[in-house]
Amino acid sequence: MTPTLVRQHPPRTGAAPRVDLRARARDWSEIQERMLVPLYEAVYERLDVGPTTRLLGLGCGSGLALLMAASRGAAVTGVDACADRLALARERLLPDERDARVRDDIRIVRGSPGEAARADAYTVVTAFEPIGCLAGDAERLGGLLAEAVPLAGRGAAVVLTGWGPPERCATASVLRAAAGPAEPLRGGTGAWRPTDRDDLERVAARAGLWPDGSGRVACPFGYADADSAVRGLKSTGLFDPAVMATDQAQVDKELAEALHPYQRQDGTVWMPNVFRYLVARVA
Repeated sequence: MTPTLVRQHPPRTGAAPRVDLRARARDWSEIQERMLVPLYEAVYERLDVGPTTRLLGLGCGSGLALLMAASRGAAVTGVDACADRLALARERLLPDERDARVRDDIRIVRGSPGEAARADAYTVVTAFEPIGCLAGDAERLGGLLAEAVPLAGRGAAVVLTGWGPPERCATASVLRAAAGPAEPLRGGTGAWRPTDRDDLERVAARAGLWPDGSGRVACPFGYADADSAVRGLKSTGLFDPAVMATDQAQVDKELAEALHPYQRQDGTVWMPNVFRYLVARVA
């Protein structure tokens, strides 16, 4: 089957970039998504996720975090707007189409959180896509929470995640360097911005949640080679503003150069990172 190509907003010069969304989703699933496994594990352990848990995963992507929760016995619902990532999530969690029609303990929903309502209120809501590097990401998360929080029961845990301090996140410096071509877009939605230590608390407060503890987790990004690193990082979508400002080739070049200090003699790429999570509760 021929991959679907989607034309994005035109760059400032040259031809408009085209993104193979299926390839990007596959890169996310095969290369990038596993980088946050320590974060998923830390959160699930802290909240004792298990057979009594009804979990809603916002921006569930290709479903690895959902799979980990389901393996602990939780009933999971994942919601995302990306059809290509969700197709991979279904392959992981509901490989038998008959299960997809009859199972209520595993649900994959395309669309907004409001479409993921179930008879029993959720006991845990997770937003594992870290905020804190792009302008507008906190506002987008707030919009998701506005729909998701009413679906959770009183006292339910809502987990928000963000990038750690820039000095402890090598990838943040790579993002900043490679985002240079997007300078004309600075200040608009999607432009790079420095992480703020109170990002998560502000989002929780606006959503009417009360904080109930936080933690930091080391999540190093490791890749087999520079090409895998470029593909994995681009699959996050964090570099799309730079692509729109210039072109794909220029961003690939800037990204490869920014990764150079983190490439080892054997060709592998290793970037230490720290991510922060906040556990908030539904009033």
